Amino acid sequence: MVEAPGPQASGPAQDQSPSLLQVRGLVQRFGGLAAVDGVDLDVHKGQIYSVIGPNGAGKTTVFNVITGIYKPTAGEIIFDGASIAGMKPDKLVRRGITRTFQNIRLFNNMTVLENVLVGQHIELPTDVISALFRLPNYRRAETKAEQRAIDLLGFFGPEMVARKDEYAVNLSYAERRRVEIARALGSRPQLMLLDEPTAGMNDAETAEAITYIQRLRKEFNLTILLIEHKLQVTMGISDRIAVLDYGKKIAEGIPAEIQRNERVIEAYLGRKAAVE
Repeated sequence: MVEAPGPQASGPAQDQSPSLLQVRGLVQRFGGLAAVDGVDLDVHKGQIYSVIGPNGAGKTTVFNVITGIYKPTAGEIIFDGASIAGMKPDKLVRRGITRTFQNIRLFNNMTVLENVLVGQHIELPTDVISALFRLPNYRRAETKAEQRAIDLLGFFGPEMVARKDEYAVNLSYAERRRVEIARALGSRPQLMLLDEPTAGMNDAETAEAITYIQRLRKEFNLTILLIEHKLQVTMGISDRIAVLDYGKKIAEGIPAEIQRNERVIEAYLGRKAAVE
């Protein structure tokens, strides 16, 4: 069992910070199935906010709707004061929302550095002439982007910088996850959605991931929305937790409240465990 830091209190300063993301009455149907059914979320700036629940509860579907992969059947999504429901993923990246995926999506035939550079495409000149003839403004932007990509890898330690010219396929699972996060940082997001960032990791790797997720918030001034099956992770780093079951939100609160909630215990372990 990983020893996680103690629960992060959802103190007055964070409770009173402005909302960055508001989800109201979110519904996502696939045919006759309501994968998400009337979910509300309120994520404040600077929070680590976790969404948990049993398999099939609708967690990743919520992420996919927020990040524009699905257009919501109903409901509203407000980010930084503006409606973003149904907005395409590339526009959401420019707005300041980025994400990682449960199944890591790196380009295996590209180097580590090249994968991280992909996250900075919105900062490079987009006119064809500059790119085709590699005009001075394009070369300057390219050099700046490469240095920033190296700096982002350096966030995870010098060993990641040392591997910048290796192909992504040669990395360990935990290293590939770090590269994916470094790439997501490239667009300078306000909100980062992490979909099971410690999946497939051993205890030591999970403990390291807990540390760098906390550092992400502090060093990049990020708000983090997190899906994670390992409860020792969510209970250890979350300011606030929402629990989904069969597409509905059944509980919300600080970690200590969620740990004691009978509906949550029942959803994870069954009615008998909740009674006991």
